[in-house]
Order: sequence, then structure tokens, then C-alpha cells
Amino acid sequence: MAKKKSGEERPAKRPQTKIDAYINGAGTVVDEPITVTLEKNYMPYAMSVIVSRAFPEIDGFKPSHRKLLYTMYDMGLLTGPKTKSANIVGQTMKLNPHGDQAIYETMVRLTRGNEALLHPYIDSKGNFGKAYSSDMAYAASRYTEAKLDTICNELFGDIDKDTVNFVPNYDNKMMEPELLPVTFPTILVNSNVGIGVSMASSICPFNLKELCEATIAIMRDPDFDALELMSGPDFPGGGYMIYDRDKLRQIFDTGRGSVKIRAKYSYDKDANCIEVTQIPPTTTIEAIIEKVIELAKGGMKEIAYIRDETDLNGLKIAIDLKRGTDPDLLMRKLYQLTPLQDSFSANFNILVNGYPKVLGVNAIIREWISFRIGCVKRRVSFDLKKKEERLHLLNGLEKILLDIDKAIKIVRETDEESEVVPNLMIGFGIDETQAEYVAEIKLRHLNREFILKRISDIEELEREIAELRDVLGSERKIKLIIIDELKNVAQKYGQPRKTEVIYLDDEQDEKLVMEVPDYPCRLVLTKEGYFKKITMQSLRMSGEHKLKENDVVSQEIDSTNRADILFFTDRANVYKAKASQFSDSKASLLGDFIPVTLKFEEGESVIGMVATLDYSGCVLFVYKNGKAAKVPLSSYETKTNRKMLSKAYSDKSGLTELLDIGEGANVMLRSTNGRAIIFNTGMILPKSTRDSIGVQVMTLKAKSEVESAYIVPDEKLAELSKFKTKTLPAAGSFVKGIDDPDQLTL
Repeated sequence: MAKKKSGEERPAKRPQTKIDAYINGAGTVVDEPITVTLEKNYMPYAMSVIVSRAFPEIDGFKPSHRKLLYTMYDMGLLTGPKTKSANIVGQTMKLNPHGDQAIYETMVRLTRGNEALLHPYIDSKGNFGKAYSSDMAYAASRYTEAKLDTICNELFGDIDKDTVNFVPNYDNKMMEPELLPVTFPTILVNSNVGIGVSMASSICPFNLKELCEATIAIMRDPDFDALELMSGPDFPGGGYMIYDRDKLRQIFDTGRGSVKIRAKYSYDKDANCIEVTQIPPTTTIEAIIEKVIELAKGGMKEIAYIRDETDLNGLKIAIDLKRGTDPDLLMRKLYQLTPLQDSFSANFNILVNGYPKVLGVNAIIREWISFRIGCVKRRVSFDLKKKEERLHLLNGLEKILLDIDKAIKIVRETDEESEVVPNLMIGFGIDETQAEYVAEIKLRHLNREFILKRISDIEELEREIAELRDVLGSERKIKLIIIDELKNVAQKYGQPRKTEVIYLDDEQDEKLVMEVPDYPCRLVLTKEGYFKKITMQSLRMSGEHKLKENDVVSQEIDSTNRADILFFTDRANVYKAKASQFSDSKASLLGDFIPVTLKFEEGESVIGMVATLDYSGCVLFVYKNGKAAKVPLSSYETKTNRKMLSKAYSDKSGLTELLDIGEGANVMLRSTNGRAIIFNTGMILPKSTRDSIGVQVMTLKAKSEVESAYIVPDEKLAELSKFKTKTLPAAGSFVKGIDDPDQLTL
């Protein structure tokens, strides 16, 4: 550009909203609004980061994950032996134009050894570090080995059947899949965190079995709420999740929210030491130790020493206590002051058809179902096309069977090789593809036996083609295929929850458990809410129970003085008490009035009680609408001395009866229209959510409802066999000649 001459008038100062920009090839400077420059230069970069790097798509993978796993699949590492990680990293560079260190870091997080994922995709050998430690560095790629884990069969099973689109890699020398045809919602099974430009994504993992069951339920009923079957996030590091249904509801509906996770610990009385074995996923061993040391230096006198005892057996942080320290009280302080309790902030920002969207759990499951339906349709279409092509060839071969000698004569008497196919087409009335197939048959195979064996498949092929066309034309059958796949995945790879659930109401001060005497006693509850704890010796000397007018005994349980008693009320609350807190009573006394003793709400009444020593077994809630919910007693166990738990059972339908079924029992239900069924409680799955609405067990006619429920003793089962059902729900049989309900339970 020419220099400005002396005395030449200077241009006016450019406005702040504009910048200089070079026009390609012109070599001159022009003014351009900064908004235009940002739109042309910065926005494409921002979208590239979001779409091509930071956020996972509906198959659950970021591009870097997908490229790495597909490379390993292409290397035969799904079934073959392990290979050096350096080899995998080198091969991945053909798809992923990044350095070896960046690719290896991606690989490390996907391995079983790193323990970052609930269901790892890579089976590893060697030191891959640990997700819960910032100091445990992974070994170099030349020292470690890896192959695909068995769960990857669910990622690549249909990939060779045109289930997903393939696109060229960055140098157009290879093809790679745009998505993986996953057979289960991987997007919600393993955690995924990404930071884009002006937006971020943070996806927490959920239990695979619970997720598959919820997905099946949504496929059958699009309005089904996954929260009914899913207890919340399930982290690979375990710990306790503090259950807050309102916050979980927010995550399931909007995709944003947070859950509190706290560490799991045990107390070694002999060593006077707290051992922390599971920590929240948002922290590390080093961060916890550093914070505890800071507190100890700042005046927390209960701690003598803290050390990291993590070894091959797993994570362990040991905290030595000074004499006289209450370990539970100390841990409550540490939960409040250290990362031993932390919040996981969920932000389910994923790519759907190339665009970022924040979706709740329910919406993500529905998007995955739509994606998977497309994959299955493409797979069925692929199989259909292959079978139709095969049938077409065999139909041509069948025509040859009519006159083999003619075929041989045509081939033998044709002068030009190029005329063989046209002559066969003319001679037998077949098309070029069929003629090519016939012409390629070896001379030794051109006999009647060979041809008969081949065309014997025609009838079977026609039947299979008809079935495939039927499936392709029915979305219901497509969904049934997906449901079967989900059931198979849940059965193969499902595992118990690692993150245990505790309830928000339980966050109260816990008092040390005092040593109480242990002796057998009988717990008696009346319909009006009076409770007696009677020793066996007193019971033998007693006469009839003293009761208020019109009151009756509703329950009698033989237990011990150390039992915990759960009193369920008509407002879906449960009040917890210990048998030891009640004075020994006599049959001749009225007993304690439970609503007053346990400080019930005004007008609240007790409807039943359950006594337990270890919170094993289940309680069955039977509702008037024919549904029943089997809830483990462990759902009511708390680490603290919380006296009342809300939402003890569902209040959406009237409760008919609650039954302590232990590990299982045969239960009879009777309806107001005179029908009855007997079913074994093993036929329904336990619900970890206390206020679950349950599953339908009895089919009811209009305006009828379940009026009673009983546990049927084994000795009575044969006599009532006609009411027993093997499938649920069931309408049951009519009750004839049995007017007294007590006859059904004695």
C-alpha cells in the first residue's frame, strides 16, 4: 500500500464497532462491522467445537470416543487378543487428526482399569491410573494393553448391515460411522462431561438394568415416567445419593439439576479409625486429604492422622481418631466441611440431528427410541434386500433345472465367451444377473443334485422375506424387537446399584446407639392405635386384652426388645421407633396411644406396623385399584435417628392393606365384585422408590375395587388352589361358599 503523502488529510477515526479486514487478493483495507466478522469467523469455530468435539450424540459418544472404538473394532479387537495401546493410538490417527497423547487420554477414560465409567468399553491390562486420584498417573501407551470389552458387542452388532451412515475421514481415504447402532441407551449409562463454546454438557450415569426397564416401559406407554422405575444416578465410585424427589424430577423433566453424593465409610473400633472406601465422583483422594489436613491444622482436634491406604484392593482413606471421639459425629462435620459430600450438577446437553439440545431423561429416552427404530428398520431392509437378491438368483437356477442339458448345450455351442450370458438369457427367459450366476457355476456342480439342494431354500426364503416385509411395515413389531434386545442387554450386563440411596429427611443428627437389653416380646397394635409391648412371661400369665369400646386387636407380632418398629399412617407417612423405648406392658392395660407418643399430625391415624431387626425382606402395599408395590424394608433404613419419613407409600390410590411378606409369600386379594386371586410375591419386582404406584396384579371390573388382602399360609394353599394364578394381572375366580374372610387365612 502506498505511503501517505506529507500533508495529506488523515481519515476520520473508525468507529469502535468496526475492525480492519483484508479483502482476499486485493491488498486493501476495508471497514467491516465486528458482528459480521464474528459471524463469519468465530461462529463456525464455535459450532465446530460443539458439534465435532465437546458434546455427545444420541449414541452416547463424542467423535473422539467413536473414532477410537471404531478403530479398535476395525482392528479385530472385539474378539481377538489384547494389543499394545500404542498400536491402537497409532491406528486411531487415521480417523482422528490429533496427537497421540490426546488420543491416549481419551482411551484411558474408557478403560476398565481407570474406573471412570459404570460400564467400561475397553478391557485393559496395565496401569491406567484411577479416576478418583489425581496423583495416580497412567503408564505410557507402550506399556499397557487393551481390547474391546464384551459390552461393545452391543455397539457394533449391526454396523455392517447399513444401520448407520458412513462418511469419509478427514483425508477421504477411509470411511467411518456417523453414529454407532447401540442396542441400549448408552447416552445415560456412562457419564460424559464436555465444555463447548458458551455452553457445556454434564451427563450423570444411571443403572443399566433400571434404564432398560424404563425404556421398555416408555416404548409400551409413551407417557410413562422413567422416575417410577429409576432411583436416580448410579455412579461407578458408589457412595450414597441423598434422595430428593423434587430435584430428581427436575433432572428427569428438564435435564438440569443436581444431586448430593456423600462418601461411604466404616469404623474400625479396634484401631479407632474411620475407613472411607467410596467417595463422590466430583472429587479425588488428594482433595479430600488436603481439606481434612487443613481442618486439623485449623483446630479440629478429633483427628490424629489421615493417610491414603489405596491399594490393589481399591480406594481407602484412613482417618485415625483421638481417644473418646464419636466417629459418626465427626463424619457429619466432615460431610459439611469437606468434599466427602458434594453435589453433581447435571446438564444434559446433547446433540440431536447435529444441534445441541438440553433434554430431560424422559425426552432423551424417547429420542433414543426414535434413533433405534431407524437403525432396526435399516437392518431389516438390509436383510430383506439380501434375501430378495438370493431368491432372485435361485429362481433363475430353478429354471435351469427344467433342462440342464439345454444349458450345457448353449454354453458349449456359443462361439464367443461374451455371448454366453445373452444366450442363456434368451434360452431360459432369465435376466442378466441370473444368467451371470448360472454361468459362474462350476462344471462339476452343474448336476441335478447340486441344483436341487440350492433351490430347496426357495420356500424358506419366501417365508423369511414375507416375515421381514411384515416387520418392516409394522412399528409395533419393530418395537418388540428393540424390547427383546433391551431385555437381553439387561440380563447380560445388568448389575446391582453401586450408589446406595438415602433420603433427604434422614439428614438429621444421629445419636449413638445405646446398649439395650435383648429379650423376646409380643408387639400388639389395635385398630384405634393403641400399642403394647408384652414380655412372654407376662403374656403367659395374662388373660384377655383390655381394649377401648369397639376397639379390636389388628396386629400381633412376636419380636425382640431390640427391634425397630415402623408405624405406617393413613397419610402415607411412616414413624420409626425402637421397641426398647416403650415400657413393658400387660394385656390388662390399654397401652401407649401411638399418635400421641410419636407426635402424629392432627387427625393422622396408624394403619399398620412392621417390626424388623436388620431391615431385610419386603413390605407389600396393596391398593384399591388392583395394583401392588413390593418395597424392600431397606428403603426405610436410615443412618440417622430420623423419626418420620414422608412418602412411605403411594397416596395416588387408596391403600387396602400393607403386608410384611419377608422374603416372599403367597397373597390373596379379594375384590368387591366377589372375585379372588392368589399370587406369589416373587412374581413382582421390588421397587426401590418407596412411593411407587406399583404394578397391576388384579384386573378389576368397572366400579369394583380390592377390598381385602391376606397372606395365605402354606398349609392353606392346596385348599385354595383354584384362586392361584401364574400370570399377572389376573381377574381371578369367583368366591363361592366362603363367607368368612378369616377362613382364607387360617
